[in-house]
Amino acid sequence: MSNSFVELHARQRALALLDQGTTRELIGPFDNMISPHLEPQNIVPEADDGIVIMKGQLDGKDSVVIAIEGTFQGGGIGEVSGAKIVSALEHVLADNEAGHTEYPIIILDTGGVRLQEANYGLLSISEIHNMVIALKQYVPVIGLVPGRVGSFGGMSITNALLSYVIGTDKARIGLNGPEVIEQEAGVKEWDASDKNLIWNTLGTKQRQATGIIDEVVDDDVKAFRNAISAAINENKDSHRDQRGDFYLSLLDQLDPAKPLDIEGYDKLFKAVEVKAHHLAAAASGSKTGTKSRGRNWFELLTGIKNAQSDVPTVLQAQADGRQYIAIVPDENNRFPRVRHGEVGLQEGYTVASVVNDLIKADADKPADQKTPIVIVVDVPSQAYGYKEELIGIHMSLASAASAYARARQAGHKVVSFIPGDAVSGGFLAQGLQSNRLVALDDLDITIQAMSKASSARITQRTIAELEEATKHVPAMAYDIENYQKLGSLYNLIKGVKGYDSDEKSVSTVKAALDDAFKSLDGVKPDLSFRYTNDIAVNGEAGGRKATNKVRALMDAQWYK
Repeated sequence: MSNSFVELHARQRALALLDQGTTRELIGPFDNMISPHLEPQNIVPEADDGIVIMKGQLDGKDSVVIAIEGTFQGGGIGEVSGAKIVSALEHVLADNEAGHTEYPIIILDTGGVRLQEANYGLLSISEIHNMVIALKQYVPVIGLVPGRVGSFGGMSITNALLSYVIGTDKARIGLNGPEVIEQEAGVKEWDASDKNLIWNTLGTKQRQATGIIDEVVDDDVKAFRNAISAAINENKDSHRDQRGDFYLSLLDQLDPAKPLDIEGYDKLFKAVEVKAHHLAAAASGSKTGTKSRGRNWFELLTGIKNAQSDVPTVLQAQADGRQYIAIVPDENNRFPRVRHGEVGLQEGYTVASVVNDLIKADADKPADQKTPIVIVVDVPSQAYGYKEELIGIHMSLASAASAYARARQAGHKVVSFIPGDAVSGGFLAQGLQSNRLVALDDLDITIQAMSKASSARITQRTIAELEEATKHVPAMAYDIENYQKLGSLYNLIKGVKGYDSDEKSVSTVKAALDDAFKSLDGVKPDLSFRYTNDIAVNGEAGGRKATNKVRALMDAQWYK
């Protein structure tokens, strides 16, 4: 098909969308801005790191196309590729804030985080989320999912945050690939060899029927151009990240113990009776909840013993003028995939409802009087399950990430305290939208984009090979001390462990939180600390040096 959009590569797609004679590529191949993290792992890099940024016009309107090349590392997002996307979106935002209307278009052909740069990828994707949410206040942010790879992993959360998403029938959308679910939950949960089930569940026909994608067009360049122009002209926004009451009502009416197929879910989806959901503050109970480091520190910091909640996996309460929110395990939970503290469907939407209620309650207060938020982070991952993918768990995680980002952008100071694990999409939803990250210096903390077993399978390595790679690339490591080398942490608290509860430990943590909040006085409510602090700029182990090189290049080229 001569006009096929799917068959084109990223650069060709960007050129095909924009008006002929108006295009200019930024940080292109001849700038040789390659990833510094791939060659140490014996992986051949690309000169553009798999991301094409193209300025131009679409039907006479100033536009910026961000195209992900799915044939390079599965369209995975690493440090350089992520920085290219974030810095481009920052400039689009600045232009719109200055009164120059400019429309961002993101072509998603991606498996999510590039596992060979795992923690860089998570940081970058969270920063993309932040920019998308900020930009939607000015213009619709249009997403395209043509096909080939589709839209998976942390970038499926991006997909859910976009204003309007257009795809073909050759595309799939989901948080966890079937192979990862099979690895994590077993073949009985999802047989990754069942291609018909995969396409029927994740394909755009089903995704359009349940609101996950907005429009499915023919695989034709002109069809995409026309659909984008209509979305821009009509200022379309589906507000997928604001549908918490609908999905919480749906989950109220769902029996997780019973099988759920596509037909059954479609009937349930159409019959939902929407009710408002507001989570009451946690209260002291007579029985101890399922043990976790997150629960331990939520109770210590709020003074609530044996904290109980109407949603047993989400604890929220205000103490000392701050809002505390934790996701905790519940060994008897009716949703079996969240019994160990994972972020699932109910958790993401419930957290969003708590934060949205706080935003509304404080809407008329000046920024310095808005309630600060402490996110207690102990999330071993997102939930891995067939029902979760069918319903669209990525939208639940997007709802939580959006709420935290909008709270921060509205003036709430947001600090994440990490006494436990911080893994994958769970961390993107519960933690990575904070102004500051504060963690315990505890080697029992796992912080990464995927479990070792799944990461080894996806990257086609043995676990031994994976562990060897972490010696050369700190972003591949799973421990908190290597994470600090990236420059992402504001403070690594010494001498306190996840299950400590003595008075000195509590005092030390509270002092660290006080210091983190104080550091936010008079600063912009953004995520820039992560690449401007001393470790990020000057760290010998990498920091965010490549990020800052990309940002400098984008600054130099944007207005040429």
